[in-house]
Amino acid sequence: MRVGIIGVSGRLGQALLRAFDGHEVIGWRRADFDIRDHARTGDAILTASPEILINTAAFHNTDACEDDPAQAFAVNAIAVRNIAQACQKCGALLVQISTDYVFDGQKLEPYEEGDRPNPLNVYGVSKLAGEHFVAVICERFYMVRVASLFGAGESLTKRSFVEMVLGKAERGEPLVVVDDVVMSPTYAEDAARAIRGLVEAQAPHGAYHLTNTGACSWYAFAVEILRATGVTGDLRPTTIEAFAPKAARPRYSALASRALIGAGLESLRPWPEALRAYLEARPANAPA
Repeated sequence: MRVGIIGVSGRLGQALLRAFDGHEVIGWRRADFDIRDHARTGDAILTASPEILINTAAFHNTDACEDDPAQAFAVNAIAVRNIAQACQKCGALLVQISTDYVFDGQKLEPYEEGDRPNPLNVYGVSKLAGEHFVAVICERFYMVRVASLFGAGESLTKRSFVEMVLGKAERGEPLVVVDDVVMSPTYAEDAARAIRGLVEAQAPHGAYHLTNTGACSWYAFAVEILRATGVTGDLRPTTIEAFAPKAARPRYSALASRALIGAGLESLRPWPEALRAYLEARPANAPA
């Protein structure tokens, strides 16, 4: 199987490279071509002619998206249209990575694939626009929503929450973490393997939520990180209002993988188990 992956420098992109080991993989980094450039994007994809194209690229700094909505839509919507058009032209199955932030958090129980999106911020709106482009343009696609990814990665500009917590705790810095925002922590390796599972099973096309099972607040996640590693930290709960972010966040954005189960595939393991797996695989010299 010939697989193209856009965004192989990121956390999920690196995990996908490992997950698709054994297949012919073409990996693209930001320096290879600008997905906002319609002609270059089309040329790159059509020349490679992958059977499967996975797009992990995104402008995902939520507060920065509020400051620069034009850039958010250029990367998360218009560029996705460019990719979708190229995939449709060469007959590639498009796996578009989306986010739990397309939901508003009012449901207060895990969101299923059929629930109506209602994003609260520019990032979520731009990602939802990208979803619509894919659904309208592509005959063959998987819309994969992930959330709160942690795991190893190459040349990351942003460390995962796990590494941030451990780094601050090991340096003796105070850890003030929100306890009123609930999500589904997700190990990038598990999400990547689930994407491979979708593709290999030739599951029905459409939307899929691929997050580790269960949900917790960011504070509860930090508590479990410290407990699992035996690291002592000055950890204190707070509220989202205390941080006063520019962009509104859904208070509850846990996802349920109903479509995955409906396709006859297994749901991802519980997030505490996935966290332990990451911590066991984490190199001793991981950046703090």
